[in-house]
Amino acid sequence: MRSAAAASLLGARRIVVPANGIEFEVFEAGAGDRLALLLHGFPQHAVMWRHLVGPLVAAGYRVWAANQRGYGATTRPLAKEAYSLEALTGDVAGLIDAARPTSVALIGHDWGGFIAWVVAIRKLRPIDALVVLNIPHPLCFRQALEQEWRQKFKSAYAGFFQLPWLPDRLLSARGGAFTERLMRWSAGRDGVFSKDEMEIYRANVASPGAATAMLNWYRAAGLDILEAENLDSPIDAPTLVVWGLRDAALGESCLNGTERYVRGLRIERLAGVSHWTPEDAPEKVNALILDFVENIRRF
Repeated sequence: MRSAAAASLLGARRIVVPANGIEFEVFEAGAGDRLALLLHGFPQHAVMWRHLVGPLVAAGYRVWAANQRGYGATTRPLAKEAYSLEALTGDVAGLIDAARPTSVALIGHDWGGFIAWVVAIRKLRPIDALVVLNIPHPLCFRQALEQEWRQKFKSAYAGFFQLPWLPDRLLSARGGAFTERLMRWSAGRDGVFSKDEMEIYRANVASPGAATAMLNWYRAAGLDILEAENLDSPIDAPTLVVWGLRDAALGESCLNGTERYVRGLRIERLAGVSHWTPEDAPEKVNALILDFVENIRRF
């Protein structure tokens, strides 16, 4: 039932895609060989892209909004190690292979953005356009975390997520009520999340084992992001970073130095917009993304 509701909200059809040894729940819209692969973040679901799918289809893309490993009806491995950075980036490579596109626009928010950054850095597959929303380049994040007490404070929740069972219980308790409060608090205003969408988020995190799977991204890939040594290769793909300046978890200083790692970089800052950029400012975000990918297409 949740998958049907998500498909309706997205204006897409639900398909199952085997890739990288697991099965992905993917919501597909449009057709053709130009792929826009959309990667959600924590603690969300592919339905977060409901405002962007239609405009991308109208621009000529086949859109895949994927539920990532452990989310929705995608395979949910039990072991923490199954959520390593290598596994999560391998998932994206596998999805691209399964789609067999001639061009790829890779678009990620939050954790989906971290994974998109690393796929582009390590050149796991050819990417024609990279779009990341409210997540910094991994090395810029490390620098901010090491040098600024404000970012240390903002990121303290990730340390709490390393604890066993307690954060899992909190996120899933009372049908995901705590998760809803957390998201609405960090959005800072009413109307960012629709009732139907929030019902999907709550059911998602309250499903058996789902909260642990989501947190295992922090417990495995999160540590990998902080420790990996091969994240300094320059990104060749044209890259758009969209940043809501009222992000409760990530300060604007996390953007400092991004130009050192990206050859074709465009950064757009949105005043008064929270961490949840695709839902908080959908018209602005959609316009920026469509202008970016269409300008790349002309050259």
